[in-house]
Amino acid sequence: MSRFVPVVPAALLALALTACASGGFEGGTPGSSGLRDPYFPKAGNGGYDVTHYDLTLDYTPGNRHLTGRTTITARATQDLSAFNLDLRGLRVEKVTVDGTTARWNRAGQELTVRPQDDLTEGRTFRVTVRYSGTPATITDPDSSREGWLPTEDGALALGQPIGSTAWYPGNHHPSDKAAYDIEVTVPKGLRAVSNGELRSERTTGGRTTATWHMGRPMASYLTTLAVGRYDISRTKTPDGLPVYTAVDPAEAAGSREVLARLPEVLAWAQERFGPYPFTSTGAIVDRPGDVAYALETQTRPVFPGAPDVPLLVHELAHQWYGDSVTPKSWRDMWLNEGFATYAEWLWAEDHGGDTAQRTFDQLYAGTRYTTPEENEAVWSFPPANPPGAAHISGSPVYDRGAMVLHKIRRTLADDTAFRALLRDWATAHRHGNASTQDFTEFVEEQAPQKDFGGVWEEWLYGEGKPDRP
Repeated sequence: MSRFVPVVPAALLALALTACASGGFEGGTPGSSGLRDPYFPKAGNGGYDVTHYDLTLDYTPGNRHLTGRTTITARATQDLSAFNLDLRGLRVEKVTVDGTTARWNRAGQELTVRPQDDLTEGRTFRVTVRYSGTPATITDPDSSREGWLPTEDGALALGQPIGSTAWYPGNHHPSDKAAYDIEVTVPKGLRAVSNGELRSERTTGGRTTATWHMGRPMASYLTTLAVGRYDISRTKTPDGLPVYTAVDPAEAAGSREVLARLPEVLAWAQERFGPYPFTSTGAIVDRPGDVAYALETQTRPVFPGAPDVPLLVHELAHQWYGDSVTPKSWRDMWLNEGFATYAEWLWAEDHGGDTAQRTFDQLYAGTRYTTPEENEAVWSFPPANPPGAAHISGSPVYDRGAMVLHKIRRTLADDTAFRALLRDWATAHRHGNASTQDFTEFVEEQAPQKDFGGVWEEWLYGEGKPDRP
């Protein structure tokens, strides 16, 4: 059987080859508009992997107006004719891809970008979005507030789980981590505090610009921006790690004693969990009326008023478990909260308080909390399988998640081995992502002679209260 082979003129063939080399072919498909997260299916986007965000922001608290330019450096993971970014509200003014104006359209939180030429798989590209408007405050499924939170003297941006979509476009899912540079301009007299290291701060024309750099990979939900009047402290730990704290003046007196213990807590955590995974540390303390919860924003946790030591331990432990080792999906939240809660138990055990075993026993007996409802809530669902988005920060994720870790410790029956397991887990997935399955397989590989089947079946995935502690 013969077939017809067309003759292609040499000039036309050369033109086609040039177009392919420059990415100007027509063979791509659109990237997905979500990553099908079990609780937030529209969070994140498919078809590319972000390596760097460059944010240039200007904010005026008086009229709550934000002007932004975000440049995203990414690598195409498929041939792309179009791709999506997550951005809630705000007015998009212009989009370019590698400097060339691109077509775009909006649908809910999805900003769909159609570059002039298709992007080939493996190609690194830069998309720049210019936008402005009043950033939104988002109410989570559990009724907590995130996104852009206006305060008396500025604003506080918090991202868990999807609040970062309110102030910059991007791939807003924990599975896509990237480095960040964030430049923020605010009225003179206010501070703009973010993650990582402060590279510069200058005031001209009645406005102050601060530039922050986060060189280690960071999930978007861990980004923060605090604008307001703060008492600033810049010190170093005994081993030379920069410490930057920003405290609302109304909370300064109440915070001073606890924040002074930050280097001590960090040294203890490094001995327990391994080397600190970032290049700076610190805290942001705002007024309780401005935010109702603490959050482990990377390198600089946010606190609603003066923290106590257990809360400081919890949020600093997250720098290992949650920030460096980040969940692959929101179903894996217990890997954040169970570990940070167990860090509180270990701190108490190491500092003359209750042993972890006593805390475990109190939870099992229903005597840990003051009300029956709080004690019963521990058993309301398995920590590895919350029943919906409203429950990813529920009591079982914290308390029963910590109980899973204690059951692992008891199964190992060797505190040296358990200490090594915590450190090795943080090392194995340093600056990466991990799932519950990754963790259970890791534990079994670390101690193949032990049987963890009952721990997984009854404590991690099992419904209700196990028959035996």
